[in-house]
Amino acid sequence: MSRSARLVPVLAAAVLAAACATPESAPSTPASSGAVAIDSCGKRLTFDGSPGRVVALDQSSTETLLALGVGDRLAGTANLKTKVSPQYTEVYAKIPVLSPKVLTAEPLRAANPDLVVASFKELFTADRAGTRDELEQLGVPTFVSAVNCPDGKTEPFERMFRDFEDLGAVLGVPDRAGHLVSEQRAVLDQARAAGEKRPDGLKVVWVYSVFNGIPYVAGKSGMASHMSRLAGVTNVFDDVDQEWPEVSWDEVAKRQPDVIVVGDLSERGNPGDSAAEKLAMMREHPAVSQLAAMRDAKIIQLPGIEMDPSVRTVDALRTLTGKLDEIAPRG
Repeated sequence: MSRSARLVPVLAAAVLAAACATPESAPSTPASSGAVAIDSCGKRLTFDGSPGRVVALDQSSTETLLALGVGDRLAGTANLKTKVSPQYTEVYAKIPVLSPKVLTAEPLRAANPDLVVASFKELFTADRAGTRDELEQLGVPTFVSAVNCPDGKTEPFERMFRDFEDLGAVLGVPDRAGHLVSEQRAVLDQARAAGEKRPDGLKVVWVYSVFNGIPYVAGKSGMASHMSRLAGVTNVFDDVDQEWPEVSWDEVAKRQPDVIVVGDLSERGNPGDSAAEKLAMMREHPAVSQLAAMRDAKIIQLPGIEMDPSVRTVDALRTLTGKLDEIAPRG
């Protein structure tokens, strides 16, 4: 099939969807004119008009689009980790779930998207949604979060704010994007101000998930380590230049964290996903169980999805800052 032939149903479906869509209380309005060009994780994306059928490959991308007020243009979502944030429940219920797990090429193409958005470039592989080059050849641009494409200079929150602004420009809602950035930047400013008054030397470990009894913790390059710096504490695995490196429980104990942050991924349903299961493992481990953080219950539980980059990450930062104030009051 030729490229032009492949594009006809995509464009026709987009027009039909726009004509038949049921208005919401505050529907988004695609821009009708003016080209927009952005760079996204190694790709130059150009849009002559605002996309009307968007597919999000993961929950974080979905909630970003909902926060930007374009839920009426979501033709599908996938890869759910937990329930969506309560303020999005009503609009989310109207979005087709193309797959509860990782989305593959066939259902993605059946959704006829004119933009595909993902938090992770790993979702664009031949055995998943298809490569970005394959989708580009079909006339479908692919957006990957800047957080997943570090430049070695820009902190994760700033890269995420760039996502908001770029998607706001592409989808014709720059004011909403600007408001979202301003709101979240204010949370960062508050956390930074609190962190500057935090007692020096406080160390934290972030336990995200456990697979086959092996913990995955926050390394230097991820959002969790950035939140640590903002909150005025040190991530004990900041010497590991990965986002969520695999370590050992003995190494966790050796690093002597003063505070343990535990991610709860209960609704994902894998063994070891719940915070309770992780804590049970730590209580049973001969070395970890002897840490002062365990004995004194200096433990902070967070929804796992908030530990990854998303519009909900500021909620984790708020919780972290508040709990640290209880554990180690500011000077």
